[in-house]
Amino acid sequence: MSPNTIRIIDKYVGQPICAFLTVLRRVFPTRRQREPRAILFLKLVEQGATVLAYSAIKNAVDRVGREKVFFCVFQRNRPILDIMDVIPKDNVIEIRQSNIILFGIDILKLLVRCRREKIDTTIDMEFFSRASAILAYLSGARNRVGLHRFKSEFPYRGDLMTHRIQHNPYLHTSKAYLQLVESLNFDSKEVPMFKESVRSLVATTPKFAPSGDELRDMDALINKKLGNTHQRPLILLNPNASDMLPLRKWPTDRFIALGQRLLRDYPDAPIVLTGAPSEKASCEMVREQFDSDRVISVAGDTTLRELMVLYSLANVLVTNDSGPGHFASMTDVPTVVMFGPETPELFKPLSNNVHIIWTNLACSPCVNAFNHRFSPCTDNVCMKEISVDVVYEQVRNLLADNASA
Repeated sequence: MSPNTIRIIDKYVGQPICAFLTVLRRVFPTRRQREPRAILFLKLVEQGATVLAYSAIKNAVDRVGREKVFFCVFQRNRPILDIMDVIPKDNVIEIRQSNIILFGIDILKLLVRCRREKIDTTIDMEFFSRASAILAYLSGARNRVGLHRFKSEFPYRGDLMTHRIQHNPYLHTSKAYLQLVESLNFDSKEVPMFKESVRSLVATTPKFAPSGDELRDMDALINKKLGNTHQRPLILLNPNASDMLPLRKWPTDRFIALGQRLLRDYPDAPIVLTGAPSEKASCEMVREQFDSDRVISVAGDTTLRELMVLYSLANVLVTNDSGPGHFASMTDVPTVVMFGPETPELFKPLSNNVHIIWTNLACSPCVNAFNHRFSPCTDNVCMKEISVDVVYEQVRNLLADNASA
């Protein structure tokens, strides 16, 4: 199912279900809450945001133990959880979304497992999704933590949470996730939650440590594609060449212009184009436009783990606001991340090695919790305003710092 199909189902099917379950909850109130013993996180989409959830997951692990923390996620968004390795692999519960039948089967399996594992606490990490709220209620958990709209005009999703959190549009997402778990320390009758200082919410990023064999294998792959032993600096560009996230894309011709300038000014440097399997063909088209044997593409040729091994080898990465910026934050690679329709105030990767370029237009962020991250914009001026010169200077400075380190 496409993201738009999921959005339509969530709205037109999810709303009446949420309303019905809200009535049901009031007729048959939730049993008395108790101290959490088994916790289920609901975060179906966005692997990059899952990296920001690390501190929240770790907090839960510290509370109930690694074996008693579970995570429900769409199947294609699972890999980063396996790499983070903060909970057992068997505790990651996949939901297939290729078609509605498999989706329904996996939902039933999830609910059965919730009973088998005696899940008593759910943490809904989605921003006003009806599906996750419904799953939280149907799980049978006594403690259900999630966002609630109170008096606002946020999307309706009933009144299914026991710990109702006020959405704060100024709070970094990593801290927003962490407050969900921290709210379990307080009386759920407190309205709205969470009435504690933001300074108490300290979020960190997990660290990725590839093995020596993994580094050697990736080095060999790069050399094979180049046809010789690669030199330094090793430059990575993530052009997001497909149309999956058109608003967040920096124009492809800008990536090409940036790459050509880097090839000219760093005559020994190879450039590696990265991308998802769905971007393999489009990244190859970008590579061909360089007309240089120092430019290669690994889009679709690596697993996520192998991609992060590549980050560990690289001297710099340039990407738009997307998963790779967060994945790279788990390594030491200096990274340039370009923001446009979303704001770094909420989604900046948590690493001192990440350097943000953002035009901060008045209309940004137009992708937000109010619209389920679907913007009406058809002209991403916020990304087009970012010049090649600005990005090049940032890359040049990072490479200079890298050389002098």
